[in-house]
Amino acid sequence: MTSPDPDTGLLAPGWAGSPAASAASDGALLQALLDAESALTRVQARSGLAPAGAAEAVAGAAHADRFDVRSLADRARAGGNPVIPLVADLTQAVGEEYGPSVHRGATSQDILDTAMMLVAVRTLEPVLADLDRVQRALARLAAEHRDTVMPGRTLTQHAVPTTFGLKAAGWRALVLDARDRTDAVRSALPAQLAGAAGTTAAFTAYGAQDPLALTAAFAQELGLRAPDLPWHTLRTPIADLAGCLAFTAGALGKIAADVLVLGRTEIAELAEGSGGGSSAMPHKANPVRSTLIAAAARRAPQLAATLYGSMAAEDERPAGAWHAEWEPLRDLLRLVGGAARDTAELTEGLRVNVDAMRRHLGLTHGLIVSERLSAELAPVLGRARAKELLTELARRTYTEGRSLSELLAQEPQLKDVDLGELTDPARYTGSAGALTDRALERR
Repeated sequence: MTSPDPDTGLLAPGWAGSPAASAASDGALLQALLDAESALTRVQARSGLAPAGAAEAVAGAAHADRFDVRSLADRARAGGNPVIPLVADLTQAVGEEYGPSVHRGATSQDILDTAMMLVAVRTLEPVLADLDRVQRALARLAAEHRDTVMPGRTLTQHAVPTTFGLKAAGWRALVLDARDRTDAVRSALPAQLAGAAGTTAAFTAYGAQDPLALTAAFAQELGLRAPDLPWHTLRTPIADLAGCLAFTAGALGKIAADVLVLGRTEIAELAEGSGGGSSAMPHKANPVRSTLIAAAARRAPQLAATLYGSMAAEDERPAGAWHAEWEPLRDLLRLVGGAARDTAELTEGLRVNVDAMRRHLGLTHGLIVSERLSAELAPVLGRARAKELLTELARRTYTEGRSLSELLAQEPQLKDVDLGELTDPARYTGSAGALTDRALERR
C-alpha cells in the first residue's frame, strides 16, 4: 500500500478539488520555485551574467515532476526551507556545465518569496473568476426580488419590513468590495531578488552593472511587480494578501450566515439548490455549501493574524517570523479559493421561498409596522397617546392573539384612518427599491 498524499485535503472539503487546491498544492509550489530559478537564469543569461546555454539547460530541467517533493520536504529540515535542497537537486539535474549558473547571486528567501507570490497570483485568478460568478448571480437575484417583501431582523427578532432584493444587493456589494481589493492586491504582488542581506551585492560580484535593472527584469519575466525595496523583512505584500483574503472570507461568510439562518426548517425562506445528505437521517438536506463557507470565514481571521504578527521581523532576515508565514498564507489562499467556488455554486442555485417570506410578515400580528404607526398616529392622537396606545395594543396582540389592525379599528379616534394601508408591510419598505437599483448600477 502506498502512503497517502498529505496534500489531498481529506479534512478540508471546503477547498478539496477546487482550482485553488491545484494552484496552491505542493506540486504547484514546487513548480513556482522552479519557475523563479529558471527566470533568474534567463535574465542573467540575457545580461551576460551566465552562459547563453544555461537558460535553456535550467528551463529544460525545471519541471516539478522531475523532482521528489517528499524528499525535498524531508531534507528541508536541515536548512529550514525547501529551497536549499531544491537548488542542490536542480544543479545536479542541469549538469556540470551549466550547474554553476543555478541560483547565482540569490538567497533562499528571494526564491521562496517570489514563488509564494507566483502561487498567490495563480490562485487568485480562479478566485476572481468565481467572485464574478457570485456577483452576477446576486445581481440576478436582487433584480428579480427587488420588491419581494420579507421581515427585516435585528438582534434575531423581527424589526421592520425589508426586501430580499436589498439583501441580495447588499451581499453583492460586499462581494464587489472583495473583488476590487483582491484584484488590486494581485496586481501589486512583487518579485523578490536582493541577495543575502538585501543589498544585491552578490550580483555586482558576478558582474552585474545594474543589479536593480536585473531585479526589474526578473520581475517582468515572471509577470510580477518590481519592488521598490527588498522586502525580506518589510512584509507589506504578505500583510496586503492577509487583509484581502480575510476580508473576502468574511464577505462570503456573511452570505453563508444569512442562508444558514433563513434556511432553517422553521423559517425556510431560502434553501440551497442541492443540499447534502446525512449519514444517519435520510430526510436531511443539509446546507453544505453554506456550512463550508462559514467554516472558512471562521478560520481566516486567525490565519491572517499570524501573517500580521510576522511583520515584526528582526534584522535583514528573521528567525521564525518568515517561516511562520508559509503555511497560513497557503491555507488562506486555499480556504478563500474553496469558499469562492462554493459561494458561486450556492448563489447560482439558491432557492427563494417568496410565500414563506410573505407569510412570516404576519407572525407578529402587524407589529412589524409599529414604527410606522408611531409616526403616522402621533399627529392624530398626540405623541404621548400614540405611544401609550401602541404599547398597550402590542401587549394585547400577544395575549389575545388578535391582529394590530383589528385592535386599532376599535379606536373611535381612528375611524377615518386607512388602517389597511398603514398596517400593510409591503407599504413600509422605505427606499429599499431605490437602494437596490443604486447598488445594481455598480459594475
